Amino acid sequence: MLLHIARTLQKSRCCRHITSSKQVLTKETDMSKRKAPDSNNPNADFCDFLTELANYEKNVNRQMHKYNVYRKAASVLSKHPTRITSGKEARKLDGIGDKIGKRLMIYTTGQLQKLVKIPAAARKLVVEEGIKSIEELKNHTDKLNHHQKIGLRHHADFETRIPRAEVTVIDQVLQKELKSLDDGYIGMICGSYRRGKESSGDVDMLLTHPTFTSQSGKKPTLLKAVVKQLEKTGFVTDTISFGDSKFMGVCKLPDAEDGTKYLYRRLDLRIIPHDQYFCGTLYFTGSDLFNKDMRGKALEEGFTLNEYTIRPMGSTGIPGEPLPVESEEDIFDYIGMKFKKPSERNM
Repeated sequence: MLLHIARTLQKSRCCRHITSSKQVLTKETDMSKRKAPDSNNPNADFCDFLTELANYEKNVNRQMHKYNVYRKAASVLSKHPTRITSGKEARKLDGIGDKIGKRLMIYTTGQLQKLVKIPAAARKLVVEEGIKSIEELKNHTDKLNHHQKIGLRHHADFETRIPRAEVTVIDQVLQKELKSLDDGYIGMICGSYRRGKESSGDVDMLLTHPTFTSQSGKKPTLLKAVVKQLEKTGFVTDTISFGDSKFMGVCKLPDAEDGTKYLYRRLDLRIIPHDQYFCGTLYFTGSDLFNKDMRGKALEEGFTLNEYTIRPMGSTGIPGEPLPVESEEDIFDYIGMKFKKPSERNM
């Protein structure tokens, strides 16, 4: 009832804001068109290659201009009706310049086909240095940074999808270690695993603790204690990066008594404030398209939604204070959307 009243009041305040919200929605819809290609796209592998380079520029180098250039090129290729056969052919397309054409030229020769699962930064190095095989790359490790070396060392394992049954065992290990530290820890593996998929590319767990809220300030010791415990048990084998709120590394289950040998797997742990946890689980569960649709619905209803909060939008277009969220269902209720289980969010 309280949620229904909140929605009714919000609609009455935001009638003048709907037009601007729809404009933002249109913009988000346009941006979603940059999503790299579906399975019918004859250039899907090229688009994936460019998209990963884009993500590296955005997430590591913080080069948004290069990110947009790569994403635009991926979008152009995703709409091209036929398979490109050379970098020269690609350069004829609007939005693809000489540098991207050169990268695609090397890709089309097959020189990168066996390097697909090397981190994007290393593949970029491959293109720029002219290295043509994994073996050549192993002989030039002096050109790689710490996390690239980890990616190279475990590339065969990383390129192998993780069966759902194995992710379930990893979850059991993580839950056990969390409880051994402090019963207050909450952890949930999100992404494709939570959506019910039969395999995953890596393991992403979202953590929280009642003592960590948006008002308490950062509490890096909470994540550090978890990682230290996982290293102590031998489950975490490598650290790629480690900040106050996110750990990126490598984990491995001990080989089973029946002779089953487990591979090295990519593991991401992220801790977020307790009062923002369910906005976080919603966002990091995905899928990307489902998230875009839900953010669009929120804008239509006069709210702004992200991985942290849901906020009412006033008539001036300025977000108000975060609304209380105690479950994912609360978020659906605020925007008048029927609740969908994680398994129903695959789009």
